[in-house]
Amino acid sequence: MVVDASVWVSALVAADVHHAQSRHWLSETMASGEPIIAPVLLLPEVACAIARGTMLPELGVRAAEEIRHSGALRLVALDATSAAEAAMLGARLRLRGADSVYVTVAATLHVPLVTWDQELATRAATLVETLSP
Repeated sequence: MVVDASVWVSALVAADVHHAQSRHWLSETMASGEPIIAPVLLLPEVACAIARGTMLPELGVRAAEEIRHSGALRLVALDATSAAEAAMLGARLRLRGADSVYVTVAATLHVPLVTWDQELATRAATLVETLSP
């Protein structure tokens, strides 16, 4: 399944409303051996969200490194073809740019998209199965 940045950020930020649920869900999913997939875009999204939210850039960098070195995550590269596909899909579904990349990866791999973003979940549901942790 493709897991977007909202889930990772909430798992890493103790003050987030979904923190406990996200940590538990990620831990259980990793333990089950279920593949967790994300576009490489996940790394800057998580780093920047955490750095902006905490005003501590080093926390953002550390979070991205922790995720990158996690053995439980498969990062998918974005090439010109998948970027063009994300652009078309995102425009058609009226998604944010980054969100269109997550949906494109999920659609291409025929797997569910896991997110806390309800707008994304609603709009992407016409193309892929969407879940919350």
